[in-house]
Amino acid sequence: MNLCIFLSFSANICMDNTNTSQNNNIKIQGEFVPEVVVTLDAFTDAIYFEHHILLWKDPSVNIAAKILKGLGRRFIAGLPIVMTEAHGSGKIAFSRDGVGQIISLQIKPGTEIDVREHQFLLATKNVDYSFTRVKGISNILIGGTGFFMDRFTGSDTEGTLLLHGYGNVFERNLEANESIDIEPGAFLYKDSTVNMTSTFTALSTGFFASTNLVLNRFTGPGRIGYQTMSVYVSTDSK
Repeated sequence: MNLCIFLSFSANICMDNTNTSQNNNIKIQGEFVPEVVVTLDAFTDAIYFEHHILLWKDPSVNIAAKILKGLGRRFIAGLPIVMTEAHGSGKIAFSRDGVGQIISLQIKPGTEIDVREHQFLLATKNVDYSFTRVKGISNILIGGTGFFMDRFTGSDTEGTLLLHGYGNVFERNLEANESIDIEPGAFLYKDSTVNMTSTFTALSTGFFASTNLVLNRFTGPGRIGYQTMSVYVSTDSK
């Protein structure tokens, strides 16, 4: 569906609300709070996800608990240790309780993607789920990501990763040593090759109290994904 806005100065802005995935078994549909529908094959397909995002499923699709790798380290860090796995023959659908956009990323073998916590939806079984510690005390305290980020790694075959972004999601591909400054709450995902630091800009008129503008600086090479709506999710939402 195309949503077009006609402005008074005769310029037309059109937004395409159709989301696509390179995986033919995955269909993303809807506008404000979209759903993703996955068609599973009983012999080859399995996906894992957070249980609270399940929307509906065919009775022929089976779900079970999946223990993540690094159980001890995850427990100490206070990160999720159990996901829900779906397999069988049929369809299963997911949605997160928030206005935004669902995006699909193809994860090639050896590729590592770092993702803001609480914005993972689901992944195919050939995508490994771990975590990485955020480096730098300023990044931890004011970078908007906390101590950790989710890390997804492609295994021996190409897999699919789906994320939920608040508002709309856009991607910027950075060349080596090319940088972009992004508001901390807008960061969504990045290639592991992209470096993140925090920058400060003092805002003062000279007469009144000053403040600092904090931005995250991402330096390539690699992709950086950002969302247009900044939402800070409490850790109680796990």
